[in-house]
Amino acid sequence: MPASRLETPKGLRLHFGLFGKRNAGKSSLINALANQNISIVSSVAGTTTDPVEKAFELSPVGPVVFMDTAGIDDVGDLGAARVQKSLSVLQWMDIAIVVCAAGTWSEHEDNILRQTKANATPTIIVFNKVDLAEVDESVIAKLRQQGYRVVLTSAIERRGINELRNAIVETVLSQTEPDRPLMGELAKAGDTVILVTPIDTGAPKGRLILPQVQAIRELLDAGAKCLVIKEDRITETLAELKKTPDLVVTDSQVVLRVVKEVPEPIPVTTFSIQMAYSKSDLFALAEGAAALTKLQPGDKVLIAETCSHHPLKDDIGRVKIPNWLKSVVGDVQIEVAVGKDFPTDLTPYKVIIQCGGCIVTRRHMLARLREARAQGVPMTNYGITISYLQGVLPRVLACHPEAKAAFDIALNQ
Repeated sequence: MPASRLETPKGLRLHFGLFGKRNAGKSSLINALANQNISIVSSVAGTTTDPVEKAFELSPVGPVVFMDTAGIDDVGDLGAARVQKSLSVLQWMDIAIVVCAAGTWSEHEDNILRQTKANATPTIIVFNKVDLAEVDESVIAKLRQQGYRVVLTSAIERRGINELRNAIVETVLSQTEPDRPLMGELAKAGDTVILVTPIDTGAPKGRLILPQVQAIRELLDAGAKCLVIKEDRITETLAELKKTPDLVVTDSQVVLRVVKEVPEPIPVTTFSIQMAYSKSDLFALAEGAAALTKLQPGDKVLIAETCSHHPLKDDIGRVKIPNWLKSVVGDVQIEVAVGKDFPTDLTPYKVIIQCGGCIVTRRHMLARLREARAQGVPMTNYGITISYLQGVLPRVLACHPEAKAAFDIALNQ
């Protein structure tokens, strides 16, 4: 297998979650699909106690992640917590695979279907262990009448595995959204694009961060010319170019300097704003940024990071943004949520500032945005926030007129 596929970041892989009661055979199905023993299986109900990610190659889809989850019929206080954890990941799966042992369909599976319907999650239903029990044909007929793809399997005998694999592939092709490019339509063949990439303590040793690498690859694929520089080479680079660059993309942390040194009308945007376009809903996040203008001392702000890296001395989410916020607004209360967990109650916060989401999928980011909107809490992201606090948001949103208009409208409400 090519190394590039093995190293595909999880945030760029489709995520498929298996949900069902304890001992329905979810882990066994993952092993059968992967054709290797990557999940622990046992006849003891409740062997899988937490959502576990299994990354592998599913031909012809490519690199994917399967999420093995705890049984939704777990009992006791600890069991209830496991069930809640399983259901929490359901909302950001690209495909939900509901697994039920033959002849045991119940209210538990119906509850999963209600949630997949509410989240508009493409769903496949698997009746497993058909070697041990008869399936209820009336249940299958009812599910198919409702439009669900139903597959019969025996993971232990490898029956129906090819049918399940084909069902997943067909669902990917017909019901999942294709990847949104980071650069969108901002560059075309022959364009000259400058990427400003500061190297600070947050930069990984020996390599660039994922959005910068994605931008380079997309620009090369588009046939554009790509110049990668540090922030102290902007004026020098512009002077040496015979042709005015068509676009400048910068790290948000140096956006103020870049905007000062890059003359108009050269378009300027940031990697983080492009991440909002690619991984979330840029218009909604631009609209949410208007809440920053209404913050008062004492207000609560949630900063949400999907990764769980060790905080650095000049950490963007836990040091720089809080300091910029306090210098502009005053003494706001900052709380930080780290990792894939997200607070259930968002109502105490005046605004949520979300990271770019390098390591998670677009569906995951949209699930967070959907939850924030359901609770009436504005959300924006790191790059939009920094650009606003630095006073350059109108300039860097000009590349996306509809997003700029959304911010302007929200600003005047």
